[in-house]
Amino acid sequence: MATEAGSESFACVRLATKEDVPHILKLIQQLAEFERLIDRCIATEEALSSTLFSAPPFQGPTVFLLEISNNNFPIPKTLDESFEQMVKNVILKTPVNDPERVSFVSALGNDRTVVGFVLFFKNYSTFLAKPGFYIEDLFVREPYRRRGLGAILIRAVAGQAAKMGFGRVEWCVLDWNVNAIKFYEDMGAQVLQEWRICRLTGEALEAFGS
Repeated sequence: MATEAGSESFACVRLATKEDVPHILKLIQQLAEFERLIDRCIATEEALSSTLFSAPPFQGPTVFLLEISNNNFPIPKTLDESFEQMVKNVILKTPVNDPERVSFVSALGNDRTVVGFVLFFKNYSTFLAKPGFYIEDLFVREPYRRRGLGAILIRAVAGQAAKMGFGRVEWCVLDWNVNAIKFYEDMGAQVLQEWRICRLTGEALEAFGS
């Protein structure tokens, strides 16, 4: 499906539900391919369904979906009193050719297309003595990149953090992804060069934890 340049569309950020798990998994897999880590991605729909939605939104892992439509979005039924669906007018300055559009039709209607997601969860800063949000995954599908849509997703998380009185939002970026690094710096984020990620997983986790 192609969208003409200069056409007005509407972007919506909403809370994901279990009905969105097939799309969430496909987005995670596309992110893994983009990051050259697809061999490490073992997530399944069943695993996501059982682990993503056991806690209320913002108390455990939380997913915002970003959807695009040529029509304005209706006022939704409230899933959580602490979050209001975000709707933005966006002008697509260049044509969009989305060959996977049918595969990403929203669970909420055929006129809505899922174009990205952000998955985040609560953490805590002892220095600030405040909770915050950690963004685990942020992804916009290839046909919709470089259109400001990633910023809409981050802004939704940042807005929720500010609304809840949290101290910060943080995330990681691969060192070779220079476009993303510049994008984050331009929005005012600090990229902390001196930090390294330490991780125990798989057999190493089992061995050290036993």
